[in-house]
Amino acid sequence: MPHQFLSLDELATQLGRDKRELEKLVNRGRIPGHRVEGVWRFHSAEIRMWLEQEMRGFNTAELAAVEELQRGAQTPDGSPLAAVLQRETVQVPLEARTRRSVLESLVEVAGRTWQVWEPALLLTAILEREAVMSTGFESGVAIPHPRNPLSSALGASLVAYGRTFSGIPFGAPKRALTDIFFLVLCRDSKTHLSVLARLGRLLQAPGFLDELRNAPDSATSYAVISAADAKLDSP
Repeated sequence: MPHQFLSLDELATQLGRDKRELEKLVNRGRIPGHRVEGVWRFHSAEIRMWLEQEMRGFNTAELAAVEELQRGAQTPDGSPLAAVLQRETVQVPLEARTRRSVLESLVEVAGRTWQVWEPALLLTAILEREAVMSTGFESGVAIPHPRNPLSSALGASLVAYGRTFSGIPFGAPKRALTDIFFLVLCRDSKTHLSVLARLGRLLQAPGFLDELRNAPDSATSYAVISAADAKLDSP
């Protein structure tokens, strides 16, 4: 719901944070907020963007807390990633040499599920999000997604994965090249944030990216992701 506004109490509940702590942060300009008749109001899309950026610096425990708190209707139990990533939505190698062609190819891969109803709308939204700020990391990974959930364009939340055999410019910090791509397409904000947190935990898992880069094909890549994802829940 791109035009939804939250009160301070609602924001505290959504983030699982103390209301007084959040009030201090918004007063210091650390959280995007709007004064309406002397009361703080928070735009849901701005908060989502803010939290996405904050999560880049979170450790695994902090990401696990976000994952659990933000679980969506499609992923009530278990791994939120396992619920939305399928073998058919993994493509290695991904035949693309530009940012746009990567995104076009990933939308096509996601479309194999027959759950992508409006691919052109999704592609436009993903490109617009990348224009605001790249979803690329210095590690060579990017997690593109629309700025807002597009439930009308999807039958179900999805993740598509692809790897190019050589890195391409994708707007990552320090001009780092990108070769690993997780396209996140979710119908609601909670599932979106939960999946992002899960992916963040995976990217911090020792050896995970090396294993992905050594996987020669789609089947092996899916197996690597699934095994590493399951290991996150191991005692």
